[in-house]
Amino acid sequence: MEFLFADWLGTPAWFWLAFLTIVVALTAFDLGFLHKEDREIGIAESLKLSLFYIGVAMLFGAWIWFARGPEPGMEYFTGYFIEKALSIDNVFVISLIFTYFAIPPRYQYRALLWGIVGVIVLRGLMIGGGAVLLHEAYWVLYLFAIFLIFTGVKMLFTADKPMDIGNNPVLRFISRHIRVTPELHGEHFLAKMPHPVTGKMMTAATPLLLALIVINFADLVFAVDSVPAIFAITTDTFIVYTSNIMAILGLRALYFALAAMVHRFHYLKYALALILVYIGAKIFVADFLMDGGKFPPVWSLGVTFALIAGGVGWSLWKTRQEARRAA
Repeated sequence: MEFLFADWLGTPAWFWLAFLTIVVALTAFDLGFLHKEDREIGIAESLKLSLFYIGVAMLFGAWIWFARGPEPGMEYFTGYFIEKALSIDNVFVISLIFTYFAIPPRYQYRALLWGIVGVIVLRGLMIGGGAVLLHEAYWVLYLFAIFLIFTGVKMLFTADKPMDIGNNPVLRFISRHIRVTPELHGEHFLAKMPHPVTGKMMTAATPLLLALIVINFADLVFAVDSVPAIFAITTDTFIVYTSNIMAILGLRALYFALAAMVHRFHYLKYALALILVYIGAKIFVADFLMDGGKFPPVWSLGVTFALIAGGVGWSLWKTRQEARRAA
């Protein structure tokens, strides 16, 4: 009992255990019950699963609000919506990766699921490292702010630049040092193949494994933006991690719906860029123009939600107009 109420990174241990239980249960339910067999996920099923995951995230946020108070609850919802918005950009990249490796839709969900497992671990390490840095030196938050502003401005001018999957450094390294099969072997990440010289059977990576590795590498790149963004909202490690992971958990369900409509959200990247600039700028506004006062979480939530809604609305309207002109 003492362990359950012991402080761990500023939050009682039982809060962490409750959250991890939810994550494990959702992952096991998803892999062991919903998708025991590899199959293609339709848009309707994708949207239903997405609503389920969003509902779970909202209930978890309500629990934080009730158990820890309105301010942590508001910070959780703000972090969740920011990460959810930034994760939409992940969908564009993941779609390109699957297309590059010619991964059929029926195998994509399994790769995404194991990718999410890797993300949970990697994000935990990054958030833990960020929390330690901020605990030792608060000025690191200003570095996060400058980085977010720089990244947001850069996104505004490079949003239309396509990602070159073939020149990914991780992919080039693997291709040079690991034997890869030229074709898929069903749902398997590894397969047996004869050595080209000796003829002996050897283990080789399949394109599905390469896609999984590149997806996790791409998420690390995105995490460099999203993790500082949530730390700019709150330095509460529990809020940062749970809002981050709750948004990521529903990404694989939402992927198949968004991937089918990825062309309709072309201009959303500009809204995401403005969100990063806003989050970075508000740190300096709060500390220097508000005499160290805290930026109201409801303001951050409102601005974030408005920018996301504006980006989605503008994208849908603009792409519809372009389609009409093309027709």
